[in-house]
Amino acid sequence: MSRLGSGIPLVGRSSQLRRLRSALQQAQRGTAAAVLLAGDAGVGKSRMVAELSDHALAEGARVLVGRCLDAGETGLPYLPYVELLGQLGEDEVHLVKARPALGRLAPDLVEAPPHVSGADRRLEQDLGQLQLFDAVHGLITELATERCVVVVLEDLHWADSSTRYLTSFLLSRLRSQRVLVVATYRTDDLHRRHPLRPLLAELVRLPAVERLDLAPFDAKEARSFVAQLAERDLPEEKIAEIAAKSEGNAFFAEELVAAWAGTDSCRNMPIGLADVLLARVEALGPHAQQVVRTASVAGRWVRHSRLQEVCDLAEADLEAALREAVAHHVLVFSEGEERYVFRHALLREAVYGDLLPGERVRLHSAYAQRAAGTLDKRGSAAALAHHSLESHDLPRALSASVRAASEAKASGAYAEALYYYEQALKLWQAVPDPATVAGTDEPTLTRKVAYMASQAGEVDRAVAYARSLVQLTEEDSDRTVLADSLRMYSQYLLWADAKLENAATAIERAWELVRDEPDSAVKAWVLSVRSRVATHLGVADDVAMGYAEEALRVAKASGAHGAEADAQISLAIFDEFAARPEKARERQLIARDRAVQAGALSVELRAWYNLCVNLYDQGDLASAQVMIDEGAARAEQVGLTWSVYGLEVRLLQVVVRYMLGDWDGAEAAAELPGRAVPDLAAAEVAAADLHVKVGRGRYAEVRSMLRQFGEQWRRDPLTLVLIDPCVTEMELWRGRPAEAAARIENAVRVQREYDEWGIRGIWLGTLGVVSYTELAKQARHRGNTEAEQDAVRSGMEMLEFVRDTVRLGRPRSGQLGPEGRAWVARAEAEALRLRGRNDPEAWRETVRAFGYGHVYQEAVARWRLAEALLQSGDREAATTELCLAHEVAERLDAVPLRDALRQFAKRGRLALGEAVAQERPVINPLTPRERAVLDLVAKGNTNRQVGEKLYISEKTVSVHLTRIMAKLRAGSRTEAVAAAYERHLLT
Repeated sequence: MSRLGSGIPLVGRSSQLRRLRSALQQAQRGTAAAVLLAGDAGVGKSRMVAELSDHALAEGARVLVGRCLDAGETGLPYLPYVELLGQLGEDEVHLVKARPALGRLAPDLVEAPPHVSGADRRLEQDLGQLQLFDAVHGLITELATERCVVVVLEDLHWADSSTRYLTSFLLSRLRSQRVLVVATYRTDDLHRRHPLRPLLAELVRLPAVERLDLAPFDAKEARSFVAQLAERDLPEEKIAEIAAKSEGNAFFAEELVAAWAGTDSCRNMPIGLADVLLARVEALGPHAQQVVRTASVAGRWVRHSRLQEVCDLAEADLEAALREAVAHHVLVFSEGEERYVFRHALLREAVYGDLLPGERVRLHSAYAQRAAGTLDKRGSAAALAHHSLESHDLPRALSASVRAASEAKASGAYAEALYYYEQALKLWQAVPDPATVAGTDEPTLTRKVAYMASQAGEVDRAVAYARSLVQLTEEDSDRTVLADSLRMYSQYLLWADAKLENAATAIERAWELVRDEPDSAVKAWVLSVRSRVATHLGVADDVAMGYAEEALRVAKASGAHGAEADAQISLAIFDEFAARPEKARERQLIARDRAVQAGALSVELRAWYNLCVNLYDQGDLASAQVMIDEGAARAEQVGLTWSVYGLEVRLLQVVVRYMLGDWDGAEAAAELPGRAVPDLAAAEVAAADLHVKVGRGRYAEVRSMLRQFGEQWRRDPLTLVLIDPCVTEMELWRGRPAEAAARIENAVRVQREYDEWGIRGIWLGTLGVVSYTELAKQARHRGNTEAEQDAVRSGMEMLEFVRDTVRLGRPRSGQLGPEGRAWVARAEAEALRLRGRNDPEAWRETVRAFGYGHVYQEAVARWRLAEALLQSGDREAATTELCLAHEVAERLDAVPLRDALRQFAKRGRLALGEAVAQERPVINPLTPRERAVLDLVAKGNTNRQVGEKLYISEKTVSVHLTRIMAKLRAGSRTEAVAAAYERHLLT
């Protein structure tokens, strides 16, 4: 064989290559794009990427390629991005040096930022990872100013979690850069719990991301591919046999053709892929086989120098063996990097799996021995931990795991640090004198594991480890150590929103331990957390506030500046409870400035967030937006855009922009790099984004998000009560008031279970009144008096819930703000409509109430006011209100509201400018028979029942439904009915 698949023309991939080239053209025109290239192992993803790269280079683009390695590798975080940086030219090094955060990836070019520690900073989030994300994004963006940049990330299914987070961040920030990102991954490696699966689900919904599936060759393409590989060296029957055995997999076909060379028949080849791969290796000489087996233990690639050290061969024999392995396409020499790479990961896996147990242990031990001598090099500790564990050298695996965790933490790779710390903890009981070996004691190691779990977003695991930490420190003679462990456990329970009584018990124990101790940072933080727990449990304000005041005093006395600022923020919140918003803002500003001076960034962002909430609750949305934008900018500046309070500020940004009528800005603010943030936080922001999607009538996207985030939303009651109201509004616009009422009833139930008289109940209850008003109206039109009475009764119960919430609820601002008063006004107006009275004055009050800044709800209120005015005979005033509402609907692209206004104008014969005249008639693509079938299906009939009513066979009904689903681009009967209602094809 003179060549394998890489040397022949591309077979059967023209449509996929066109799509890749189209994405490249889009990027060259200034609209960034990303393609997720998916396919089974060996199907030809790398060849497609190579073809695209060659084309991009010919077009003058810059191509940067990074590869991920499997879990058996050193575990080095961000490896593909490290490889990308290594491809920059000397004239581009200054771009790296201009970004200090890149020192974590290229320490030979940039000095990594120093690690910050301190007792009062334990609650501060490490900024390294987020600063690194922004630095990589900024570097690629700047490179793209000169020419289009193509970033290729190969084998994403092997990516470590930090690489996945960074990739998610990068793809979510694609806008107008001349950048194309192509990432490949194996679909057959993605088992149900594979960590890449949830990331892919989030990435495909990003506007710049496209998934491209690479299927196996069909029978004709496979035969053509094999024929070109064989170059007429194989008879036709052998070509057919190999094409059939390959099942359309290009790599399998290559291996079968290569294995057949020099043999009489291909029939004796093993059926399994491993046997196919090993047959090729077994064709090598003894020395070459030895080298390949040794290389497989290192991973996908191995450096020449390391092979020299580990392989027990003379230099001449080693070179000859490597030359043979390269000539037979088992290994590929990487120019400029002095390393050998297995031509395909499957090949390496097959060789490694074929090693004898003793041989495997011996080789891992040899690699561990060499790694132990190079611990000054980045990644060596992780390599040592891996090889030591595989060679059963548990003491060395323990010490290396602790060191690898420290290196990962310094790089901002929290998930990797957690992995190695957990590995060390698992090895602890299996190693004699583990404290001496690890250089630390078990409580300290457990504390680090708990802290890393919290930083990695694994709050439940953080709670579990903190609980273990408490148990370990129970017998510690140092009361402060146990108190701090209890404080950590209590705080993590608060974060997990679980078992508040346990959090209270823990923090009270902590307080008893430090009550009589001298003032210290630990004591200050115990008091601060104690105040928060008390507030969550509904303890009297004067008691909880007293804890915060004492925390402030202790923090000042002990120099715990972070705790001092944090206590100030809590005290400011108590000022708001007492209806002192101006004083609260003054205190928040003091706390923010103090946090800036102390370098306590997460406390600073907490102050920013509470300042924004203060203005929002006062109804000063314009000032709130300015504060929110400044807070979001500050979060981005310090690299905490996706931290806890950075996300909270971003959530407010979505909501306020929506309310002020900047719907495009709200959607932009809601774009999150899914896996770079905790799942529930991302889901909460996505929930806020539903307002715009529902308001614009993009119901298919709403249903898609419900499927995507449904499980996460159901786990969090606070998020759920944001979702159900949005779905309620969607069902109301779709003319399904019964479904809307069911949704909002669920939201009210969850709200009352979580916080019975929480102020959010006013909004939920009002939507309940609206839902039952529409349900009563529907029953009235159908002449169903009993159903109408039931709806009126349920609607009035919702109104009473709203009134009770106003009376018994406790607004954070001390008194009901403009937003709450506006929803109360609408509830009262809707209740009159519920009982058949549409009072213009009630709707005028609602319009005035929402005039504080909620543009969309003000327009909805004007619509209802126009209806009431028309019913009272005031056509001129009705027309005025209708036109004002229509102008807003047009500007917002609020399609459902706009269509409702136009239909109302037609029914009432009101002049609405040219809008109604220019409205296009609804074109129904369905035939009369198809409409009749779908109408019966919408009413709940089965295919058999539809056939009986229309006097056609069940099979004919099925045929009609197939055509209907095709015309409406629906995947099921349910989706077809929903699509028909959305397009007003059914009434």
